[in-house]
Amino acid sequence: MNIIRLNPTKRWSDATVFNGMGHFVEVANDEMADAKSQALQIFAQAEQTMAEIKSDKSKILSATIYLTDFAYLAQFNEAWDSWLPEGCAPSRACIKAELADPNYKVEIAFVVACEI
Repeated sequence: MNIIRLNPTKRWSDATVFNGMGHFVEVANDEMADAKSQALQIFAQAEQTMAEIKSDKSKILSATIYLTDFAYLAQFNEAWDSWLPEGCAPSRACIKAELADPNYKVEIAFVVACEI
């Protein structure tokens, strides 16, 4: 069994890859930004993570989106719709959640097909 962990720490790895599938979670760096700006930051970070595991946004299999308030959903969807390539929408769940940092408005768990 070959499991690859990117930048593992005691509590998490930046990404975990097994059997051609990558799993990772992203939150925004700018905790004071609005939900759309946080989403755009997450997408940029996700693209970097996907590049490290030889994947891209057209290979996202599923996304679990955590929003602290569904009032942010329209802002989030606007960013999401403009970010994804046409015809590549993954399966998706959107959950209202309390996140680890009260300044986080959005957190996303991704599963992607990858080549490492």
